[in-house]
Amino acid sequence: MTFSWRRRIGGRGGAGKDEASKGINQDCMELTIPVHFKCPISLDLMKDPVTLSTGITYDRESIEKWIEGGNGIKTCPVTNQVLRNLDQIPNHSIRKMIQDWCVENKSCGVERIPTPRIPIAPYEVSSICARIEAATRCGDSRKIQEILIKIKNLAKESERNKRCIVGNGIGSALADSFEWFARFSGDENANDLLKEILSALTWTLFPYHGQELGFSKLKSEVSLRCMVWFLKSDNDLSSRQNAICALKELVLSDQDCVGTLTGIEGIEETLLQIVKNPICPRATKATLVVIHHLMTSSSSTNYNNTTTSSKFVQMGLLPLVLEILVDGDKSACEKALGVMDSICSTKEGRESAYENALTIPLLVKKILRVSDSATDFAITSLWKLCLGENENALVEAVQLGAFQKLLVVLQIGGGERTKEKVTDLLKLMNLYRDKLDCFDSSMGFKYVKRSI
Repeated sequence: MTFSWRRRIGGRGGAGKDEASKGINQDCMELTIPVHFKCPISLDLMKDPVTLSTGITYDRESIEKWIEGGNGIKTCPVTNQVLRNLDQIPNHSIRKMIQDWCVENKSCGVERIPTPRIPIAPYEVSSICARIEAATRCGDSRKIQEILIKIKNLAKESERNKRCIVGNGIGSALADSFEWFARFSGDENANDLLKEILSALTWTLFPYHGQELGFSKLKSEVSLRCMVWFLKSDNDLSSRQNAICALKELVLSDQDCVGTLTGIEGIEETLLQIVKNPICPRATKATLVVIHHLMTSSSSTNYNNTTTSSKFVQMGLLPLVLEILVDGDKSACEKALGVMDSICSTKEGRESAYENALTIPLLVKKILRVSDSATDFAITSLWKLCLGENENALVEAVQLGAFQKLLVVLQIGGGERTKEKVTDLLKLMNLYRDKLDCFDSSMGFKYVKRSI
């Protein structure tokens, strides 16, 4: 296999080019890479040669992709033998020969490959976990901070290091440390450490739900209270974002922690403030998810024995949700419609919805405009309002073209529960459709696909 290494020839004039071309060695125009320098998988020059248990050398990046995509069967690409182990031994001899070859052919435009850093091994991550556990038992916050810096630096070196760190239990060790130091959340030194741990947990634990021990530590009351305390009192926006994102992952993984959260005094006011004064779009979406789970929980009564849904409605959640439906992106609108569905499940919530002129128009507008889940939430909310205490909601929905949209929803299909609600709404709206003078048909039937 040959690679064309093109030299940069200076000078714009034809004479300059002629002079420069005289000095070019014709062998450099098509430089052949030695076969044993090429990876058997990519057929490119190896930058980080490693040898498997079969004795075949590959480029590290290529063989790792091969192993990851092996569907459970780990074989050597060349020999097709099942690998006894997945150890990748750096082949320093080949790497040095490749570097020397690059230097020798520098005049042909070949750049010397840098000496790669040796990636972290699973046993090294296990050793780091043990050091974290030992420092936690001793209450040595300074030692844990040093380890956190090392972990971050290792993760920055390569994506492989990051995967190795995450896949070998570092998240569980950090979660255990977070729970232990959360008992001292009022202490300034402990707070600084807890922020660093929480920041590390956002990429070591939460994207990967296989570390149940770590999640169980963070679901404890002391850990949850510490996160809520960050949301209430910390002016550090990054820490507040990390805390609300952590709470979102926890409520999604286990409904049991919803009851614990509901029992924390001031949780409703704290979450409402994040929606009212946004930190960032990601934090707002995470907050909406937490609010939705708190409102839909069967045991969601707060410390004053009032329902969480009622408390949120009384505090003015509905106008904030409608504002998100006006200005938010699709992801934010979907989560806001989930909260709206929960609001409309209570009498107080429906009364508040009837009083706001934007409620029905926005619900009708979002049908078939955001996502399937958003359409389900919008239809369910509309169903609760139209079958509720105020007949005007049904009339307004018909005037805004809801009848046509619901026909389209029924045609294109959906969940059985959604179809039942659509059928109920269509039966009710059909009674009013012919009686209304003002009927907005501007939507037309553009969502209907013409059958061939």
